Amino acid sequence: MKEILEIIITSLVDDKDAVEIKVTENERITVFEVKVAESDMGKVIGRQGRTARAIRTVVKAAANKEQKRATVEFVE
Repeated sequence: MKEILEIIITSLVDDKDAVEIKVTENERITVFEVKVAESDMGKVIGRQGRTARAIRTVVKAAANKEQKRATVEFVE
């Protein structure tokens, strides 16, 4: 799942070196904390959060395929 998320995020941003994905897992859910350059945050979130919502949907679908739960958080 992290690889899928990393591919999606790096394709959206200009500063690919600034992309950081931190994974936190517990028995119920996996949380991906995505950190990008400040100038790229708008590209990742998109208008009215549409891009962020789409990214979360893809990650949830990938997690669902593995019978797991996952969420994506965008941090500054």
